[in-house]
Amino acid sequence: MITAIQIGLSILLLFGCFFILVGALGLVKLSTFFKRLHAPTKASTLGVGCVLVCSVCYHIFLGQDPQPRELLITVFLFITAPISAHMMA
Repeated sequence: MITAIQIGLSILLLFGCFFILVGALGLVKLSTFFKRLHAPTKASTLGVGCVLVCSVCYHIFLGQDPQPRELLITVFLFITAPISAHMMA
């Protein structure tokens, strides 16, 4: 059971890192401003969200209380990223 949880958290962390990498590559490689704006707001938001959810689940797995700053970062990110992208566009 413990190994299954560790594998699940590792997979979630790898997905998060993959989406962060895709967002960074999209920011560098895409040609126009609007294409560059789309890559980080979608992919990086999902990537950072996966990493933060993995961190919260890891703390719960250890038997510690989930850190409120991780939950606040997640909420703040999912609220501000689409709004800021819309305002820049």
